[in-house]
Amino acid sequence: MSDETPICSAKGCRTAAVWVLAWNNPKIHTPERRKTWLACEEHREHLSEFLGVRGFLKDVVPLEEWERSGS
Repeated sequence: MSDETPICSAKGCRTAAVWVLAWNNPKIHTPERRKTWLACEEHREHLSEFLGVRGFLKDVVPLEEWERSGS
Protein backbone atom coordinates (compact mmCIF):
# COMPACT_ATOMS: atom_id res chain seq x y z
CA MET A 1 0.00 0.00 0.00
CA SER A 2 1.06 3.57 -0.56
CA ASP A 3 1.38 6.29 2.07
CA GLU A 4 -2.05 7.59 1.06
CA THR A 5 -5.01 6.75 3.25
CA PRO A 6 -7.02 3.91 1.65
CA ILE A 7 -10.54 5.06 0.78
CA CYS A 8 -13.84 3.26 0.46
CA SER A 9 -14.61 1.62 -2.91
CA ALA A 10 -18.27 2.70 -2.86
CA LYS A 11 -19.08 5.02 -5.76
CA GLY A 12 -18.56 8.64 -4.77
CA CYS A 13 -17.38 7.85 -1.23
CA ARG A 14 -14.13 9.48 -0.08
CA THR A 15 -14.22 8.16 3.50
CA ALA A 16 -11.26 6.28 4.93
CA ALA A 17 -11.60 2.52 4.53
CA VAL A 18 -11.62 0.27 7.60
CA TRP A 19 -12.69 -3.03 5.99
CA VAL A 20 -11.36 -5.25 3.20
CA LEU A 21 -13.91 -7.29 1.24
CA ALA A 22 -12.07 -10.17 -0.41
CA TRP A 23 -13.89 -11.67 -3.37
CA ASN A 24 -13.55 -13.51 -6.64
CA ASN A 25 -15.71 -14.29 -9.64
CA PRO A 26 -15.52 -18.08 -10.04
CA LYS A 27 -16.35 -17.79 -13.73
CA ILE A 28 -13.13 -15.89 -14.45
CA HIS A 29 -10.80 -16.28 -11.43
CA THR A 30 -9.03 -19.33 -10.04
CA PRO A 31 -10.43 -20.41 -6.63
CA GLU A 32 -7.45 -19.05 -4.66
CA ARG A 33 -7.45 -15.62 -6.37
CA ARG A 34 -8.73 -12.75 -4.24
CA LYS A 35 -9.70 -9.34 -5.56
CA THR A 36 -10.40 -6.67 -2.94
CA TRP A 37 -12.73 -3.79 -2.36
CA LEU A 38 -12.26 -1.43 0.54
CA ALA A 39 -15.17 -0.23 2.65
CA CYS A 40 -15.90 2.38 5.29
CA GLU A 41 -18.26 1.51 8.14
CA GLU A 42 -21.22 3.04 6.31
CA HIS A 43 -20.77 1.02 3.09
CA ARG A 44 -19.47 -2.33 4.41
CA GLU A 45 -22.89 -3.95 4.55
CA HIS A 46 -24.05 -2.62 1.16
CA LEU A 47 -20.87 -3.70 -0.66
CA SER A 48 -20.91 -7.08 1.12
CA GLU A 49 -24.51 -7.67 0.04
CA PHE A 50 -23.69 -6.69 -3.56
CA LEU A 51 -20.88 -9.25 -3.73
CA GLY A 52 -22.72 -11.84 -1.65
CA VAL A 53 -25.83 -11.94 -3.83
CA ARG A 54 -23.58 -12.81 -6.77
CA GLY A 55 -21.73 -15.49 -4.82
CA PHE A 56 -18.46 -13.54 -5.06
CA LEU A 57 -17.80 -12.56 -1.42
CA LYS A 58 -15.20 -14.74 0.29
CA ASP A 59 -14.18 -12.79 3.39
CA VAL A 60 -14.61 -9.48 5.24
CA VAL A 61 -11.57 -8.49 7.31
CA PRO A 62 -10.59 -5.32 9.18
CA LEU A 63 -8.08 -3.37 7.06
CA GLU A 64 -5.46 -3.39 9.84
CA GLU A 65 -5.65 -7.20 10.06
CA TRP A 66 -5.42 -7.56 6.26
CA GLU A 67 -2.32 -5.35 6.16
CA ARG A 68 -0.67 -7.29 9.03
CA SER A 69 -1.27 -10.60 7.30
CA GLY A 70 0.26 -9.34 4.06
CA SER A 71 -2.69 -10.67 2.04
